Amino acid sequence: MNKCEILAPAGSMESVIAAAKSGADAIYIGAKDFSARKAAENFSIDEIKEVTSYCHERDILVYLTLNTLIFDSEMESALELCKNAYKAGIDAVIVQDMGLASLIKESMPDLALHASTQLSVHTASGARALKELGFARVVLARELSKAEIKEIADAVDIELEVFVHGALCMSVSGQCYFSAMLGSRSGNRGRCAQPCRLPFKVKGGNGYALSLKDSSLVQYLKELQALGVKSAKIEGRMKRPEYVSVAVRACRESLDNGFVSEKTAENLRGVFSRTGFTDGYYKGKRDKNLFGFRQKDDVTSATGKLLSDIRNSYKDEPKKAGLSMTLSLKSGEKAELKVRDKNHTVTVYSETVAEIAKSSPLTKESAEKSLSKTGGTPYFLESLEFITDEKAIIPSSAINAMRREALEKLGEKRREKKKVQIFPVTLAETGTNSQRKAGAFCARFTDTDVPQEFIKAERIFIPLFAPVKEYERLISSKFNVCAEIPRGMFGIENQIKLRLTELKKLGVKGVMVSNIGALYLARELNFELHGGFGLNIVNTQSLVFYEKMGLKSAELSFELTKNQIANLGGSIERGIISSGYLPLMLTRACPNLNSSVKCSSCTGKEKMQDRLGENFILKCDSNCTEVLNSVYLTLCNEIDIFCGLDFHTHRFTVENSVEKVENILSFSSKQPNFSKITRGLYLRGVK
Repeated sequence: MNKCEILAPAGSMESVIAAAKSGADAIYIGAKDFSARKAAENFSIDEIKEVTSYCHERDILVYLTLNTLIFDSEMESALELCKNAYKAGIDAVIVQDMGLASLIKESMPDLALHASTQLSVHTASGARALKELGFARVVLARELSKAEIKEIADAVDIELEVFVHGALCMSVSGQCYFSAMLGSRSGNRGRCAQPCRLPFKVKGGNGYALSLKDSSLVQYLKELQALGVKSAKIEGRMKRPEYVSVAVRACRESLDNGFVSEKTAENLRGVFSRTGFTDGYYKGKRDKNLFGFRQKDDVTSATGKLLSDIRNSYKDEPKKAGLSMTLSLKSGEKAELKVRDKNHTVTVYSETVAEIAKSSPLTKESAEKSLSKTGGTPYFLESLEFITDEKAIIPSSAINAMRREALEKLGEKRREKKKVQIFPVTLAETGTNSQRKAGAFCARFTDTDVPQEFIKAERIFIPLFAPVKEYERLISSKFNVCAEIPRGMFGIENQIKLRLTELKKLGVKGVMVSNIGALYLARELNFELHGGFGLNIVNTQSLVFYEKMGLKSAELSFELTKNQIANLGGSIERGIISSGYLPLMLTRACPNLNSSVKCSSCTGKEKMQDRLGENFILKCDSNCTEVLNSVYLTLCNEIDIFCGLDFHTHRFTVENSVEKVENILSFSSKQPNFSKITRGLYLRGVK
């Protein structure tokens, strides 16, 4: 039967120890750079060596998070960091950036690659694509239901990791640009300022329309294990060691016993909560009960006494490693002690020789009493073979000394770094396209109301599930019509497959794909592939990777600056979003679920207001909701100064027919038709 590991977070050595002593099977940590929890204490390479030594002696695996987007100027450093961490003993690396992932696979083929939840994988096609690319594990999106997890587990032979306790992001991981747009602190770069925890109002809501309760699936661990989930992941690298300890303990009890004790459950609620926990996504219940925020009682529940009690619960070293020992004792010779675990054997000898006993010789019971004293270590005596001439004796102090020496030698072997193979790789050349100009334009619509003024567009994208008659009408009108696969594919993969097959027969040639699963599905049907911004392409290596995956063109991340865009290499066509309301979040929990308004009404007329009075547009596609920026983006006066581009895209989401025409005409005339506009991040960048 599949055995599910308990995977604990650690932002400090204190949390590593708390996790290990509380029953974790694996621990994930971040380095000082390129970690999605940049604000955590994190670890230097020397500290990573310390962590892996400590954990490996206790049969605990260590995973390193390199789960941020990497700019060209950082790629070499990120790869070097991974190499050094590999030498330091890490067992796997968790990555988001596909450019970096491809380099790691080439340079360190034996290092296990885990696909971060930042890759937004939520379908079987996404898991299958990563399996074929050589990933050992996929960290699934937090928004999946039990049935959707099972569907992926049944369809793909790849390790699945599921978040079972901790904070829920409002947005699908990897698809949030809120913090970046509001303050240049990119969540994709590990610097999220958590604006979602601030007050946002929707009609009839609680004033925190973007704040979800923490998720807790602890009670379902045996069920998840039966589904085929390999790893039960706890969120919280920025949280205190006591939180880590009690979360691990709760998971350990659930997995081993089938239930969580009342005391542990009480401690779990007390140490950190946002008005309780939710299992809404897992149970398929997306309603107002998903929402919650930190209140006074949540903060004050973590009392000094509670934290002290939790610390006391993991002060002792748990006995995880069973040992077999053989003690050979013969009068007139030095005693020999052999100690074995599953993989290692050490042999030590006493400093003194055994004597002939004057009265009672040493018995197995007496020897076992001395050899069982493994306090302060992770070892316990599982079996003892006692070989004696039945007349020899040796002082218990000598046996104790042999035991200590043997355990230290065994620990050295268990802590020993494995030999690794690292091959040289050549990074893709940058700065090779700086003379290119965005001579063509594309347009993306959320409806099929495409004015004739867009006939000159290189490509127009309309929703995948738009009526077939509308596809036929636009094709007959000589538009180069392409379909956009929804960024949120939760639960509708089979419908997407059927519709793609239908459109293929209709003569539609191009498809916009915004995640690895959509790419996989469309490529199977030989569509012309156009990458959307949701792929988060920010470096040359990723452009090269996606070109090999079959993309004809790629819409770059709007977290790139003008200068970074100009410096990109690779040969694939590339473009940017040049106008429209930028999508700040893709969420499966519409903010209006926490209101008196029905979610189905989020057609773009519904707004969400922040504490400064800014209104953010909510746009649903019946499966997911996009939270759109409050200010319209236009580069009408700047697009000519961008270099290294082949096209730019007008993105229409809530505009009517007249507004669409006005917007493109104003763009062409370089006269913005909005009193308030933004140029996004193209000129100011992100941290």
